[in-house]
Amino acid sequence: MLKAKPSPTYPNVISVLDLKSFYAVVECVERGLDPYKTPLVVADKTRGTGTIVLAVSPFLRQLGVPSRLRVFELPKRNDIIFATPRMSLYLQRSAQVMQTLLDFVGEDDLHVYSIDEAFLNLGPYLAYYNMDAEALMLKIKNTLYQRMKLISTVGIGDNPFLAKSALDNESKKSPNGIASWYQHQLQEKLWPLPIGEMWGVAKRMEIRLQQLGIFTIGDLAHYPLHRLHAQFGIMGEQLHRHANGIDESNIREKYVPESPGISMGQVLYRDYNPSEIPVVIREMCDDLCLRLRLENQLSSLVHLSIGYSKTLGGFSHQMSLIRATDDEDVLYRALMVLFHKYVEDKPIRNVTFAFRKLVPLKNEQLDLFVDPFLAEKKRKLQQTIASIKHRFGHNAVLRTSALLEASTTVERHTLIGGHRK
Repeated sequence: MLKAKPSPTYPNVISVLDLKSFYAVVECVERGLDPYKTPLVVADKTRGTGTIVLAVSPFLRQLGVPSRLRVFELPKRNDIIFATPRMSLYLQRSAQVMQTLLDFVGEDDLHVYSIDEAFLNLGPYLAYYNMDAEALMLKIKNTLYQRMKLISTVGIGDNPFLAKSALDNESKKSPNGIASWYQHQLQEKLWPLPIGEMWGVAKRMEIRLQQLGIFTIGDLAHYPLHRLHAQFGIMGEQLHRHANGIDESNIREKYVPESPGISMGQVLYRDYNPSEIPVVIREMCDDLCLRLRLENQLSSLVHLSIGYSKTLGGFSHQMSLIRATDDEDVLYRALMVLFHKYVEDKPIRNVTFAFRKLVPLKNEQLDLFVDPFLAEKKRKLQQTIASIKHRFGHNAVLRTSALLEASTTVERHTLIGGHRK
């Protein structure tokens, strides 16, 4: 980690580094293969041809294969190497990348955006290294390649928005993989782009903006602010500022949620009947309650989201509890109240829920309708089970429902982020 203290006065220069085809390149490196000559795909073929491909090698990208598709959409080649996702390996490599970045900047000036992308506040370090931003990022890129054989692209700008815009729209076409966009270049580089290419504009927002006659980022930059606010509220103001190259985000100001919570979700391997879902919710509730107890937290609000198969929609609702608790039976009953109240007779493919409004265990309030001795006995039992799972793994203690066909718990405990460890 960098030891030197940067100068207190410095220019505002932000960079974002993206690891190119991260999962696929890691798999190529592990096999001693050249990612630019190898047709490798990261996907679990055992889940069927509809399985989502997580990454394709740069070789396939150069042939026009997109980074996100399904197995059946891949080109018909006999030489494609299928690499089953190994999330624990990717997390380990990502941590090594972030540690390398900390060799160049301090922890306060690094913002990890995702497993394969990070923002760096370069301003404090340019004088220290006696380099401009592009030279410093080229040094960092080369260091990552020398140490780990990982390929990266870089965007640089006056702020995070311009840096990300440079990354997404120019760096991948740059000879050295680096692009710089600054405030004085808006008219030349940012404004001609279609509105759908703007960072933060999803498809639905793109359609709404086009309905207002906004087809380029330049159109958005010159659109009357009061009309955007009337249409989109605060989001309209934010979009207008970004279109004008303004982003006051500060990497050093770490986000702390006002209402902390924990959540869990899974996409089911097949369509489930509503009658099968209580087993899934019960098992997921056990796991999330384990996290509550390990963190010595209680929850006073549950939130449940159900997604139906294909384009059939879903619902998302929450409910407050009379008092905060970590009792998995109480929390499960609350989730089931929401489930039975709102569920429709449709096939279900996605289950997500959260425990929110967390408070420390030491702040627990007594309930006049609950025997405190029985409650404490139950908590000790649950804590004992939690400690066994923490030491020997989640599958060390299971409900008998794990033997049911609808159960997902055994398989899910072997995954990270829905993929094999």
